[in-house]
Amino acid sequence: MRGVVQMHRIAVIGATGLLGSHIVAALAANGKDVIAMARHVAEGPIRLPVVRWARMDLAHASQPDWHAVLEGVDAVVNCAGALQEGPVDDLVGTHETGLRALVAACETAGVRRFVHFSAMGVDQATPTEFSRSKWAGDQALVASKLDWVILRPSVVLGASAYGASALIRGLAALPLLPVMADTAPLRPVALDDVVTTVRFFLDAGAPTKIALNLAGPERFDFTQLVKLYRQWLGFRPAPEVNLPAWLGGLLYQFGDLAGRLGWRPPVRTTARLEIARGAAADNSEWVGLTGVDPQRISMMLNAGPASVQERWFAGLYLVKPVALVSLIVFWIGSGLASIGPGHATGIAMMQQGGAGAWAPFAVIGGGVADLLIGFGIALRPAARAALLAGMTISLLYAVAGTIVTPWLWLDPLAALLKIAPILALHIVALVTLRDR
Repeated sequence: MRGVVQMHRIAVIGATGLLGSHIVAALAANGKDVIAMARHVAEGPIRLPVVRWARMDLAHASQPDWHAVLEGVDAVVNCAGALQEGPVDDLVGTHETGLRALVAACETAGVRRFVHFSAMGVDQATPTEFSRSKWAGDQALVASKLDWVILRPSVVLGASAYGASALIRGLAALPLLPVMADTAPLRPVALDDVVTTVRFFLDAGAPTKIALNLAGPERFDFTQLVKLYRQWLGFRPAPEVNLPAWLGGLLYQFGDLAGRLGWRPPVRTTARLEIARGAAADNSEWVGLTGVDPQRISMMLNAGPASVQERWFAGLYLVKPVALVSLIVFWIGSGLASIGPGHATGIAMMQQGGAGAWAPFAVIGGGVADLLIGFGIALRPAARAALLAGMTISLLYAVAGTIVTPWLWLDPLAALLKIAPILALHIVALVTLRDR
């Protein structure tokens, strides 16, 4: 690759995501003056204090919002994106209208270079709002006066994992290997090669006004890719199970429901349609132009043997939704029982322990608290607070039970002893709550 002097002050949008965070770190390590922007940047100065951090939501920022942060910026790298519409994701705002405002602000501020991440295949077909809005944003950038570069990577795989790359690890750890229907071939690309490509296009002399597909040299179907990761993780081959179409559809619908509650699972109907199209475009133009020699994913994995941390992550990835759903069902079910069919039994038990006239209020109050905790865990923005509240209430139940109904410690059904595994499940959910 050519040794041309690079631009110095770089603004990275979507700086906390998989691509953005690695691009920020690589540029900072190379001595660049990096302005890292994202919706949530509170931990940024702690993780990478050598970078300047700024809170900015691409979907809702106007041209005037951008002017102050773009002062003196030589180039912008836009890594922001969202898979599907939801309470925290605005597809049109992030991919199209917000991008238009940013592009216009860059033109006004005199930004020279704009490196933009799109998605492979949007120039061929747009089966979802994700790809339609991505394509509209691409067209807006192409029509601008900027020196633009559009990068369209396949599935990006590396040491870090998020979204599809995390799901692959999770599926690889299952005792059975589920085979999903209607999945087209993939040519996954190594994360390091994507970062190298961005650095190439931040050279002042690099070509511009070009759109490139970034794809690795190996072609896989989705199941083959999961098998490769299973081997890397050191798990024995697993029997394959073809998932019926109705069951696969149910899983995608469940993912959509989670999305409407503020979660961002990789398994949603948008992913189903995009996976059916595949991501296996030709990479010859990228290779010929940049000189990048794309890594084989198999070689990339072999170069870094899986650690025990990787095995833990893979094993816990799908345990996380199971733990959360179990707690949601537990708390909501407990609340409904307290104010419904189990109301009289609860009052009788408390009065047996000497609770007296306040027993009905305690049972109703406990039931309402349980319901609030259950619904709170289901809502992503409230999940952490609800899990902490669940742990607190569980401990209070243990104390109150010891005072009012101490014989329950010796109950054959272990009513009070079961609080211990419930607390442990809360801890598992809290530890795995973050996904990036």
